[in-house]
Amino acid sequence: MLTRMPDPLPPLAALRTFALVAETGSLTAAGARLNLTQPAISRRIRELEAALGVTLVHRGANALRLTEDGLRYAAALQQAFAGIAAATLELRGTAAAPLRIRAYTTWAMRWLIPRLPRFRARHPGLEVEVVTSTSPAVDFAREGLDAAIRTAPAGTPPMRGAVRLQAVHVAPFAAPAAARQGLDRLTWLGSRVRPRDWGSWCAAAGLTPPATPPLLFESTSLAIQAALEGLGVVICTPDFVEEEVRRRRLRRMSPISAATGDHYWLLQPPGAPRSGGEAFRDWLRDEVAAIPRGAAR
Repeated sequence: MLTRMPDPLPPLAALRTFALVAETGSLTAAGARLNLTQPAISRRIRELEAALGVTLVHRGANALRLTEDGLRYAAALQQAFAGIAAATLELRGTAAAPLRIRAYTTWAMRWLIPRLPRFRARHPGLEVEVVTSTSPAVDFAREGLDAAIRTAPAGTPPMRGAVRLQAVHVAPFAAPAAARQGLDRLTWLGSRVRPRDWGSWCAAAGLTPPATPPLLFESTSLAIQAALEGLGVVICTPDFVEEEVRRRRLRRMSPISAATGDHYWLLQPPGAPRSGGEAFRDWLRDEVAAIPRGAAR
C-alpha cells in the first residue's frame, strides 16, 4: 500500500502574505494589498511560523523586523513569486509583445538604439521594437504603436499629452581631409526632412547662405555618411556624430550651434498606456535629463 507523503508546502495564502509583509515592512501595508485586516495578517504569519516550526518575524511595540530565517525565506519567496508572475505574463502573451516605438531614422539609429541596453538593464522583461518613419501623421491603432517620436516647435506639441524631450540644435561637421578646404569651399549636405537647418545655422553664425542650395538626402543618416566619405559638410545634431568626432572621423567646423526652434516630443496613445509604455516614457525622460547641459550643442 502506497503511503501519501505530506505536502511540504504551507498554504499559498500564508506564503503570499509573508512575502508582502517582508516587501512592505508593515502588517498594515500588506493588509491593504490583500484587503485584509491587520489581525488577519498577523494570524496568517503565526500560522505559517507554526507550520514551519521557525520564527520569521520579531514583533516590537511599533515595528516589526524579520529574523535571519525570515530574511532568507522572504528572499526565496520573492524570487519564486517573480517567476510565477513572469510565467503568467508570458502565458497571457503580454510579456512576449515588445514595445513598438516609431521614430525618425537618424534619431533611432544614433540616439535611441545606442541607449537601449540601459533600458533593458532597467527593465529586463521588456523588449523594444523600433520602426522608422518621417510621416507627420501617427495612427497608433493601425500601426500598433506604443509610442512615437516627433519634432515640433516648443510651444506647439504635436498632440495633447505629448511629452517634450530635448531641443534640436545643429552644427556643421566634415571629414578631416575635407575640413581643411574650409566651409565655404565644401558642398553643404543636409536632409529633406529638415531642409531649413542650414538656414537656422547661418542665421546664428551671422553668415549668408551660398547661392548653391544644399544637397539634400532622404535622411540625415545618409547625409552624415556622405560627409564621412568626404563629399561635403553636413549639418546635424552634435549628439548624432559624437562617436565619429571622438574617433576623429569627423571634425566640427564651427563652435557655433543653432537652436532650430524644434523639440523632440514623445507621443503615446490616448488614455492610459500599458505599463511597459509608462516604463519607456519614464526611462526616456531620465535619459534626456542625464545629458549634461550644453552637451547636445
